[in-house]
Amino acid sequence: MTEVTGERACHEVDLLVVGAGPTGLFAAYYAGFRGLSVAVMDALPEPGGQVTAMYPEKMIFDVAGFPEVRGRDLVSALVEQAAQYDPTYLLGRHATELSDVEGGLLVGTAEGVSVRAGALLITAGIGEFNPRPLPAGDGWVDRGVVHFIPELNAHSGHDVVVVGGGDSAFDWALALHPIARSVTLVHRRARFRAQSGLVHKVEDLGVPLITEAEVAEIRGDADGVHEIELALSDGQQRVLPAQTVVAALGFTADLGPIESWGLEIDKRTIAVDTTMRTNRERVYAAGDVAAYPGKVRLIATGFGEAATAVNNIAVATTGARLFPGHSTNMG
Repeated sequence: MTEVTGERACHEVDLLVVGAGPTGLFAAYYAGFRGLSVAVMDALPEPGGQVTAMYPEKMIFDVAGFPEVRGRDLVSALVEQAAQYDPTYLLGRHATELSDVEGGLLVGTAEGVSVRAGALLITAGIGEFNPRPLPAGDGWVDRGVVHFIPELNAHSGHDVVVVGGGDSAFDWALALHPIARSVTLVHRRARFRAQSGLVHKVEDLGVPLITEAEVAEIRGDADGVHEIELALSDGQQRVLPAQTVVAALGFTADLGPIESWGLEIDKRTIAVDTTMRTNRERVYAAGDVAAYPGKVRLIATGFGEAATAVNNIAVATTGARLFPGHSTNMG
């Protein structure tokens, strides 16, 4: 993977993809397949988008050709697939400005990097997302309190407390149970938002579920968290050993500066036509960020939209034929 670390202030490519999630990574591959030079930009420091940041260890079941595939493995395969066309990765870059220039577009970043491109494909997913903080966790983030778990083995042998009642909380409990010394799930309400099937799986493993309780205090030292104190709804307190506290409380998300780019936006999604083009010339969108009547938000849908967008971009920017032929005829 060719990642640019900031040496060059300006890059010039046929296509800039903003968003390095699965849809953006497949678009990078397909752009190379269509003979376009491509750069992929993302605010996160590594490719994979929400999959890498939030559920790298979770199994995904709705990607064609895979009965199941782990999130991190899917991202790795997509990066490998795109690598044959050597896309440029601009990671840890926040796209802030979009302007028209002769023959294309110019995208500027908060970090001072700019990209001149013949076309722009926005694959930003749900936008920039930030985890909801654990009120008692102030000062303990990355010292025992975590929102995401890129590496499960980093918590091997720990007493883990997962705080939350949604799917992500139960996913983390399932993933950590085989390697942690203990896993306990704490939720402030009596009922869970998670799918009942997930809840039953965690219950069947014997994971304690403590409801109507909140984390009142986190205690530890310079080495990290040692224990937490819970405030129960009946006024009692309970202390649990913990070296890892997973704050799975959801997140907030928005499109950030993209909302100021003159695009037709409704509820953090960008309206597109059947070619995946937005209302702005040379600007396209695909994946969860793109909206049209009947849209179904799946990774599989995003892959098809990426191919549709890239093929139409090739027509608009190079005059190529819309249908490139089948890849099996081009080996």
